[in-house]
Amino acid sequence: MEKKRIVVTGMGAITPLGNDVNSFWEGLLAGRSGLRRITAFDPTDYQCQVGGEVPDFDPGQHMDPKDAKRNDRYTQFAVAAARMAMTQARLDARDLEDPVRFGCIIGSGIGGLDTIEKQTFRLWESGPRRVSPFMIPMLISNMASGVVAIEFGAMGPNYGIVSACATASHSIGDCLRVLRAGEADVMLAGGSEASITRVGYAGFCNMKAMGTSYNDQPERSSRPFDARRDGFIMGEGAGVLVLETLEHAQARGAEILCEVLGHAATCDAYHITSPDPDGRGLQACMRNALADSGITTDDVDYINAHGTSTPYNDKTESAAIKAVFGERAYQVKISSTKSMTGHLLGAAGGIEAIACIKSITTGRIAPTINYENPDPECDLNYVPNKAIEHPVSIAMSNNLGFGGHNATVIFKAFA
Repeated sequence: MEKKRIVVTGMGAITPLGNDVNSFWEGLLAGRSGLRRITAFDPTDYQCQVGGEVPDFDPGQHMDPKDAKRNDRYTQFAVAAARMAMTQARLDARDLEDPVRFGCIIGSGIGGLDTIEKQTFRLWESGPRRVSPFMIPMLISNMASGVVAIEFGAMGPNYGIVSACATASHSIGDCLRVLRAGEADVMLAGGSEASITRVGYAGFCNMKAMGTSYNDQPERSSRPFDARRDGFIMGEGAGVLVLETLEHAQARGAEILCEVLGHAATCDAYHITSPDPDGRGLQACMRNALADSGITTDDVDYINAHGTSTPYNDKTESAAIKAVFGERAYQVKISSTKSMTGHLLGAAGGIEAIACIKSITTGRIAPTINYENPDPECDLNYVPNKAIEHPVSIAMSNNLGFGGHNATVIFKAFA
């Protein structure tokens, strides 16, 4: 049976480069870093003192201020991004014939870490009676999806995926499957994260996962594929898409941005934090996504790589791309936009999907900044330092997560 065609009609982004899609995309094309010295807490005693904080975010602009106070920052981000996506899609649930045909899958890798931290301190300092009664719903990782559904009247399939840094890509993939299966006509898909907290940084620093060499030069700290990379830099934000069946989008006269062609998910089954050195899980993931999309490696014009700026991830991903693409690996354009945003963990796949879609719709590819020192194990075309003009018909987005999770999503120009 022929698969239903699924299209994107709206996008919303909250990022370290700006709080809307245009600001985010313009920042990427300019090669501008959104990384700065941390302001959420005093980072003096931390090995990594740099992060991609969302600037000038006012949740009251996107939801009722009273409701905003009862939700964690990660949920506030999700609502804001979802509202932008709904606005661009010109979609109002009240106009839908059946709200049960409108669903939402927005995940988070960690959930309300800021709430956990603040309420734990309150418990220690003031006792159990001072802990907020909203603590549990504020911190659980499904709440972004739940609150977004309440905000927009989405009564269809709804849950929150938690697969670390592959979360948003898995959410998009699951929404693709829900729509193909005929269980809904419209889905909100993506991820949200707000883990720039004292305990979050302490944990990641102590496991030696974060970059520490450029605290005095924050803009240079995230350097995927560069020989001097020494760890990822945490970012925060959200990326949300409106996905619809082609029939539904056309029936209501929606502007179609692109098509979601395929998706795959695999696991390394190797280690809780380190990728399989042979990249077998990621290789299988890319191959399965290509098969699901009905295309070959020759059809892919651009790969938005996971590219975290960690020593192991970048060389493993490069090797996996070579194994799957063969000689084509040296021709396809590749970049890691994490060089400018930092790593948004569970939200990464959301904003990186938007980067892929914008490449398709504009014919421009964002660079990998801070690529200065070639690494012989990372020798592909990473679009170094400056954006390029290049026609993109098909774009692939890779994301990997602790636990060995792999996710690949493929987007295509709509025709």
